[in-house]
Amino acid sequence: MDVSYRDEAVASAAASVAGRLVADGVPARLAGGDPTLWGEDAEAEAAVRLGWLTLPRRSRELLPELGELAGRARAQGLTNVVLAGMGGSSLAAEVICATADVPLTVLDTSDPEQVRRTLDDRLDATLLVVAGKSGTTVETECQLRIYERRFAEAGIDPAGHVVVVTDPGSPLAGRAAEAGYHLVLAVPDVGGRYSALSAYGLVPAALAGADVERLLDDAEEVLPLLSRETGNPGLDLGAALGGSALRGRDKLVLEDRLSAATGLPDWIEQLVAESTGKQGKGILPVVAADPNGTSDELIVAIESDPADVRVDGPLGAQFLVWEYATAVAGLLLGIDPFDQPNVAESKDNTAVLLALPDLPTGAPAFVDGPVEVYGAPTAKDLPGVFAELLHAVPATGYLSIMAYLDRMAAFDAPVPEGADFEQMTDAWMMADAATLRALLALRTDRPVTFGWGPRFLHSTGQYHKGGPQNGVFLQITGAVAEDVPVPGLPYTLGRLQLAQALGDLGALETRGRPAVRLHLTDRAAGVAHLLAAAQEA
Repeated sequence: MDVSYRDEAVASAAASVAGRLVADGVPARLAGGDPTLWGEDAEAEAAVRLGWLTLPRRSRELLPELGELAGRARAQGLTNVVLAGMGGSSLAAEVICATADVPLTVLDTSDPEQVRRTLDDRLDATLLVVAGKSGTTVETECQLRIYERRFAEAGIDPAGHVVVVTDPGSPLAGRAAEAGYHLVLAVPDVGGRYSALSAYGLVPAALAGADVERLLDDAEEVLPLLSRETGNPGLDLGAALGGSALRGRDKLVLEDRLSAATGLPDWIEQLVAESTGKQGKGILPVVAADPNGTSDELIVAIESDPADVRVDGPLGAQFLVWEYATAVAGLLLGIDPFDQPNVAESKDNTAVLLALPDLPTGAPAFVDGPVEVYGAPTAKDLPGVFAELLHAVPATGYLSIMAYLDRMAAFDAPVPEGADFEQMTDAWMMADAATLRALLALRTDRPVTFGWGPRFLHSTGQYHKGGPQNGVFLQITGAVAEDVPVPGLPYTLGRLQLAQALGDLGALETRGRPAVRLHLTDRAAGVAHLLAAAQEA
C-alpha cells in the first residue's frame, strides 16, 4: 500500500500538519482506538465507533459461516443475490462485487420502477440480503415487506430466501428471529460508513461469489503500518486530505480510470462527505468528473495519473487506509468524523409529510414540455434555469444534482439494430439523467456532483446540510406510471419517494440553499428534454 504526493503544495500542506500529529502521538493512539483524540464532545461517540480498526482480524470469525451459507445457496440454485440496504449497508458490497466481477443487484432506492424491475428478475432464484445497522431504515423495511408479499404470492417460503445482517438487539434482528430468516449479527462498535470489512460488506459479497478472505488478507497486511510515524499510508493520506482542506483545497476530485477496483470513489464519497461535512466545514468528494484546474481542488487518483496524490493498493487495504485517513482528516478539521447530525433531519421531514393527507407539492413556476419547474427561478425556460443555477454557484461553491429516479432506466433505451458497444453506450448515455452532470459541468469551472435519491441522503446528504454554505441544488423527481404498494404501511413507494424528495428540499431551503425542483411528467421524455436543454444553456 503506497500513498505518494505528486504536488509540492500538497506535500507542504501535509508536512505542516503531520509533524503535529506525530508529536501528539496520533498514529499509535488512533491505531490503538483512543476515543479521546477528537475532543471531549466527540469522545462518547468515538468510544463505540472505532471497532473498524480491528475488523481485518475480527471478521475472520465470519468466514466459516459465510462459506457454509454460500454453499447452501448455490446448492439451492439461489444465484440471483439482491442486497436491500442503504448507504454504508450497501456501497462497500457493491464495490467488492464489481471489482471481483460477480453479480450483485443493489436495491438502495424507494423508486417504484427500480424496485419493480428487481422484483421481476428470477424471483425463484433470488436470495435477498436485508442489511441495516439500526434495523429501522424506511427504504429497507419497505423492500423487505414487498419481497415477503411477492414470495408468498409465488408460493415461495421466504425463510429459505432471506438473509438478514444487522446489529444485535435491532428491530430487524427480532424480525428475522420471528420469521426464521438466517441472521448474521454485525459487530456493534462500527459505524455504517466504516463497515466495509464487517458483515455488512462481507455477507452479500461472499454470497455473490467474491473472495472476501483475500479482502481481509490485504487489509490485515497494511494494519501494522497504521501505528507507525513514518511509512504510514493512512497518516500520509489523512495529512494530505486534512492539510490541503485547511489551506482551502477542500474539493476532493477522485480519479480511478486505471484502477483495478471498480466504483471505489462512490464508497469514498460517502465516507468522506458524511464524516467531514458538518459544523459548516467539510471535504466535498467529486466523482466521475474531470478536474477544472481551480485552486480549491485536490486530485486524488486510485492507481492512476495525473494526480496531486496517488493511492496504490488492493481493495481491502484501500478500505482500511481511507477509513483511517478520514478519521485523521476529521481530527485536523476539528469535527467528529463518526456522527451524522443532519441526516435525521430529512428523515423526520419525510415522516411528517407522509402523515399528511396530500403531499404539498405546490404549483409549478412554469412548464417546459414534459418538465414542471418548481421554485422561484426568474428564467422562463429550462436552458435559462440551468444558466441561472450555474450563475448562482459561489466562487468556492458547487452545484449538486439530485435525481429521485430509477438509476437503471437508461438501459431500457432503444438502440439501433446491429449497434456496436460504443453506439449502445451512446444511446444509454442520452437516456441517463446522470449525463446532465457532465453537460452542466462543461459550462462552469465549479464542481458539479450527482446523486441518486434517496441513495445520496445516506452519504452526501449530510454534507449538503451540515457542510459549508456554498451549495446550489437541482432536484429532479418523476411521475410514477405504476406504483408499488407497501404491505402493512399506509403509503406506496411512489408517495414515499416524493415525500423524501420534498423533505430534503425543505431541509435545504430552511438553510437558505438555492434550490429548484424539476418534475418529469413523463420520465423518458423528460430526461431527453433536460439533456437537450442543458446543451442550450
